Amino acid sequence: MSKRGTTRVIKKPKTINLALQGGGSHGAFTWGVLDGLLSHDAIKIGWISATSAGALNAVALAAGLASGGAAAARAKLQDVWDAVAKASAPEYLRLNPLLAGISRSGALAQMTQMFSPYDLNPLGIDPLRRLIEAHIDFELIRTTKGPELLIAATHVASGTPRFFRRAELTIEAVLASACLPMLQQAVEIDGQSYWDGGFSANPELLTIAAESPIEDTLIVQLVPLLRPQKPTSAREIGGHVSHLTFNQPFLRELEQIETIRRLAARRRGLFGDAPDERDAKIAAHRFHLIEAGRFTGSLTVESRGKPELELLNYLRSAGATEAGKWLDRSWRDVGHRDTAEIAQRLAAHRATAYPATADPAVALAISKPDAAA
Repeated sequence: MSKRGTTRVIKKPKTINLALQGGGSHGAFTWGVLDGLLSHDAIKIGWISATSAGALNAVALAAGLASGGAAAARAKLQDVWDAVAKASAPEYLRLNPLLAGISRSGALAQMTQMFSPYDLNPLGIDPLRRLIEAHIDFELIRTTKGPELLIAATHVASGTPRFFRRAELTIEAVLASACLPMLQQAVEIDGQSYWDGGFSANPELLTIAAESPIEDTLIVQLVPLLRPQKPTSAREIGGHVSHLTFNQPFLRELEQIETIRRLAARRRGLFGDAPDERDAKIAAHRFHLIEAGRFTGSLTVESRGKPELELLNYLRSAGATEAGKWLDRSWRDVGHRDTAEIAQRLAAHRATAYPATADPAVALAISKPDAAA
């Protein structure tokens, strides 16, 4: 890869999968990453695994690609996030002067601890539905060849993830993937209730590694693994609980991937043979990573629910910049080697609880990826 002036030139066409985390308004960072990737014709998209805000980005990307390729996908993402920026308080709040005032005062979080969405919003009004209906053609997505989709939602009764694929994708699947139970009524699909996919898969990595014919996946990580600030107020504690809850599925999947890799290597060393086909594919899969943590880590958890134009523009610009850095740093590795360094990142994460075991070099690589690169 080389540069001519300020224009990045990608010499060799390659295809990558995408794994897009949820994070509410912080999903504007992912928009910037996608816009940066799509600006290069040589980059093709394989499968897309996505949750919540990641699901919104995924269907906008898929709808745009289906209607007119990369240029149309960039325009579709722009239209969707413009609409997000224009959306003010949810309609069921604006229709109630008392609740509208509470929303503006910042006390809505306390209200949701006392009243459920079935109390505050008995009609189940969801402004996201109207936004998606206006911009996403699901029939086009289902019937046009394009990237396979894995849109995660959480089955309320069991807590297990369900993955809606391209051929079955509907607006309900995306709404389910983004359904926060303290703010929205559960989404009903085929007689079953679903909540935000972030409770169970944020995003799904094992399935995409095991089933996709493309052997490289770029993870766009919105939620930092660590939030070192000590929460003390009720608001901060509630936000940190949310942070921990939505991070656990991602950490669990990383741990599973690394365990499969270790066991596969041990089996080859001891017996000279390979594990079963699924585990072999997961062990060999190459992961790559773009992190938003140094941009989102200093933001409050509540900012995920506040799609203010200044914030969206800031995160979109940051995402595009980080995509450019990743292309310069790691594009040549796609198809050749893993660059996400999952084992090192997990070790650094564990070491925060046991500082005596920390490796300073690993800690630097995790906290300052640009310095390590």
